[in-house]
Amino acid sequence: MIASMTGYAVMSEEIAQGSLTLELRSVNNRYLDIQFRLPDEFRSLEPAMRELLNTQLKRGKIDCRLTFMPRAKVDLPQQLNEQLLNKLLELNNAVRSALLDAKSLSVADILRWPGILQSDILSTPELHEACMELLQATLNEFTATRVREGEKLKNALLERLRQLRQLTTELSPRIPILLANFQEKLIVRLQEAKIDYNDERIRQELTLFASKIDIDEELSRLQTHLDEVEHTLLKGGCVGKRLDFLMQELNREANTLGSKSVDVGVSKISIELKVLIEQMREQVQNIE
Repeated sequence: MIASMTGYAVMSEEIAQGSLTLELRSVNNRYLDIQFRLPDEFRSLEPAMRELLNTQLKRGKIDCRLTFMPRAKVDLPQQLNEQLLNKLLELNNAVRSALLDAKSLSVADILRWPGILQSDILSTPELHEACMELLQATLNEFTATRVREGEKLKNALLERLRQLRQLTTELSPRIPILLANFQEKLIVRLQEAKIDYNDERIRQELTLFASKIDIDEELSRLQTHLDEVEHTLLKGGCVGKRLDFLMQELNREANTLGSKSVDVGVSKISIELKVLIEQMREQVQNIE
């Protein structure tokens, strides 16, 4: 399946200690960038949460937000985080040794320090386990929304592929017509100038003109790239970077076609090709 890099999911769970809410949202990004917004009591879970997200997500800027609302009737006895307290005292002494006039941390300063007060209830393994289960459930819904959006993107890209193929099929038959028109104009001009011409001279001019407007090679490469885009879309997976590269190749061939144009019809088709390719490129930016 193809997944979009944009997605959103939020889920809540009522537990004995209170209410847990976990929110996941993502936007486009070249790589996987995960940002966490967790209550201090849940900071120890960040490595495990990051590992879980890394197993199922490949690209995108991910924002993971966890909130916890304790029940009003639940008394949450608080105690000092002794490990953090000892670290603060160690740093306090080091600063006062370096700066003799520095003031020592007060009791109020210590109590206001983030994470210094912790609750036995909030640090129970059962609560942490509930948080990880909620993350997995939210991640499942989050992934499903990205896959649904990715399917829409794939269908839109396949439709534009069909339009690109239709435009390229209109180009090849125009070349013989252009050569015939050029030959007719060449003969008329030579006659008007009362210049004696022969078949050899006309053939030389036609050869030069044909080499100038020859787009067979560009059309062949364009068709190859279109086939590869279709194959990549149908294969699925994490294909955003490959599709982005193919869009660059398609645009290069469309530009070359436009530079070789000596006909309004060919120029118009070249512009339409570039418009469709640009639309595809914008959609590809959303694919994981």
